[in-house]
Amino acid sequence: MAEEDFDLESLAAYLHLSPAQAGKLAERGKLPARRVAGDWRFSRAEVNLWLEERIGLSAEDELLRVEGMLQASAGSAGGEQAAVAAQLPLEAIEIPLPARTRNSVIHSMVDLAARTGWLWDPPRMAEAVGVREDMHPTALESGVALLHPRRPMASILGQAFLALGRTEGGIPFGGSRGVMTDVFFLVCSIDDRGHLQTLARLSRIIASHGFLAQLREAPDARGAREVIERFEQALAT
Repeated sequence: MAEEDFDLESLAAYLHLSPAQAGKLAERGKLPARRVAGDWRFSRAEVNLWLEERIGLSAEDELLRVEGMLQASAGSAGGEQAAVAAQLPLEAIEIPLPARTRNSVIHSMVDLAARTGWLWDPPRMAEAVGVREDMHPTALESGVALLHPRRPMASILGQAFLALGRTEGGIPFGGSRGVMTDVFFLVCSIDDRGHLQTLARLSRIIASHGFLAQLREAPDARGAREVIERFEQALAT
């Protein structure tokens, strides 16, 4: 078995499902899978992309279920996910973000992340984010984009964290139906599970009623983080 692949049992543990449940999903074509010598094999990269797409397209109840599944898997592995607001230092927030094109957004967001001192190779990160956007844009219909490389880049990061930029006006960023994008998060993760947990929690916050209106009205970095913290706390009530 290739190092990057799951077998049925390891995939079931990763998704916090029973092997029978994972097998049914594979049989029905609901999971990216292939047969090797009669056994199911699952590419780790393809499974994570499948999860990312589910997170991006899910409604609140499905996001809650996916986040719960990931938290349960993390708990069984001894991990605990930091709050989104706690992963977002003030120096990694810029309002307004001085960018007007897709490429300038990517480079501006990476430069913003580098201010923390936790990103050691900005050009490599910018290239990886651009490749991911070329493969499948991360822009949502809400005018938000969740930038990230295809795989976590632990070798160039001191820790997991987020960056946030808000442009003065919307720009074309690959959103469906020609929706313009003005809010950009850069997700800098050091492992797959933490990356997916952060995407699921961040997606729940973004989907919260009134969140984006208040985020777009925040006057500065501190105000933006306070909005995120307030709505994240409300998820637990």
